[in-house]
Amino acid sequence: VQLQASGGGLVQAGGSLRLSCAASGSTFSNSGMGWFRQAPGKEREFVAAISWGGSVKRYEDSVEDRFTISRDNGKNTVYLQMDSLKPEDTAVYYCAGRRRIGVSSVSGEYDYWGQGTLVTVSS
Repeated sequence: VQLQASGGGLVQAGGSLRLSCAASGSTFSNSGMGWFRQAPGKEREFVAAISWGGSVKRYEDSVEDRFTISRDNGKNTVYLQMDSLKPEDTAVYYCAGRRRIGVSSVSGEYDYWGQGTLVTVSS
């Protein structure tokens, strides 16, 4: 499975962005998917995850009320809708997939990674 993330950019605090992650390969619908981010000088951290069918979702505490993860298995795409963005959300965002159908917040449990898309939130 190959993953291609897009949708990053520059936005003012309080604004919104929607990230997309397009996947190639026939196993997408059987894969749990996630979003992680890495800010300058910091370690990569979990943001959100979604199960294969979309019924189970998990969020990092600081984004739970502002971000929404979703997926369209017909389009082999997972999304991250980010609202009420804050400067501390500035990071490179990565989508990831795993060979299991459930959710995980652990980066080591993901088997496929996209190239990352930069999100910059200005104050």
